[in-house]
Amino acid sequence: MNDQILDWIGYIASSIVLISLLMSSIKKLRWINLIGALVFGIYGFLIGSLPTGFMNVGIVVIDIYYLARIYLSGEYFKMLPIDNDSEYLASFINFYKDEISLVTNLDELNIANAEVKLYILRNMTPAGVFVCNKYSDDTLEIKLDYAIPQYRDFKLGVFLFDGQKKYFTEKGFTKFIVFTKEKSHTKYLNKMGFIESNITGKTCFIKEL
Repeated sequence: MNDQILDWIGYIASSIVLISLLMSSIKKLRWINLIGALVFGIYGFLIGSLPTGFMNVGIVVIDIYYLARIYLSGEYFKMLPIDNDSEYLASFINFYKDEISLVTNLDELNIANAEVKLYILRNMTPAGVFVCNKYSDDTLEIKLDYAIPQYRDFKLGVFLFDGQKKYFTEKGFTKFIVFTKEKSHTKYLNKMGFIESNITGKTCFIKEL
């Protein structure tokens, strides 16, 4: 194998490792880092650098170990009602306001008068906030459904929309509706089983429980 090809393998491996460090999701970081370390390990052995090769083999083993823990370990989820005078909530929204404002108009977000307002805990860590207004007798309009970056692996959504149906139906609600056009948000809604629709000329997404 000529030197130019070897150099390109090294560049590609370095790029993959660097990209992995940009991931906010721990799961994505581990997967991409694993691929980068695997390619870098191959590169190390090809150029005869055993320390480089074995170091990256070690990184691959470490990534596999932590990915196995992520996939095999049971996780605890819980919904916790939000108090109207919650200082933590104000700090939470202020800290993540740049991202939240991409999908929610914060000036129109009235949590105090919301029909449903919840923290979503993951292993007892506040991982997200869920706020809904009453849209009709049987429908909740989701005004805020935000998960912090390291927990954006759809598990919170699955827990909320699939695992907690009884919580919402006991309150008399059988549907969720969301008005949005933001691409990453619509991708998430599609993943959660929302169906695109149109009401009075406005694009919306509806999910029946």
